[in-house]
Amino acid sequence: MATKKYIELQEFTDADLLNELRETEVQYTKLKFDHAVKGLENPQTIKEIRRDIARLNTEVRRREMAAMTEEQLAKRSKIRNRRRNK
Repeated sequence: MATKKYIELQEFTDADLLNELRETEVQYTKLKFDHAVKGLENPQTIKEIRRDIARLNTEVRRREMAAMTEEQLAKRSKIRNRRRNK
């Protein structure tokens, strides 16, 4: 089931998505620092931000995969198969 945040991410343009990712990573770094120095009122926000970053990265990668040609996808599949067999 798609979450509300996931549906919102699909509506972003590529530039907006990358900008949001950078802003979220900066926010995450600041929260980690603040938590280490003085503590946070709600430390669960760190977990939520980390998950938001993962959602953003997933959407970026999904778009990269959608833009790949058949040849690039075939090459990627060969590499993945080689990794599995090790």
